[in-house]
Amino acid sequence: MDRIDRLESWHAIYDLVCDYMRGQDRLDAALHRSVFHDDATTDYGDGYRGDADGFVAFAQGVLTPHAANHHMIGQVRIDFEGTDTAFGEVYFQAHHRLVEDGADADLFVAGRYVDRYERRGATWKIAHRSELVDWVRREPATSDGAGFPLGARAPHDLSCRRDEMRVR
Repeated sequence: MDRIDRLESWHAIYDLVCDYMRGQDRLDAALHRSVFHDDATTDYGDGYRGDADGFVAFAQGVLTPHAANHHMIGQVRIDFEGTDTAFGEVYFQAHHRLVEDGADADLFVAGRYVDRYERRGATWKIAHRSELVDWVRREPATSDGAGFPLGARAPHDLSCRRDEMRVR
């Protein structure tokens, strides 16, 4: 793998990581599914183990009742093995706005994805993803946006309305 291929491959894999998070936060199942090879496997512990189609359906189903989700990517380590396989460790923090017993609550989760990526043809995708949780915190919700515009699910989120952004 030459230097240019390595840089292009790293960037392509990082885009997968970002698209995965965006697919979850915007509830965009098609984008969420697009980051996995068709025969990809996942391991989220007792929550879900299995194929990518089942995982995306599971995750979208879990996230849909939430008022909001926000996943933040931390450090990303990608190690290449040969020209068509790479292994990754992706740190994340996630915020989930829930309603519990009629009251808003905030669930914070921090952890890591441990991945195997494969390039097939000219396309890098996730071949296997495991999620490891390092810590979790749950507390009553404490803010309503403080007057700032709130994010929304696709297609209502401002990031999904490019025609509106063109005229601002």
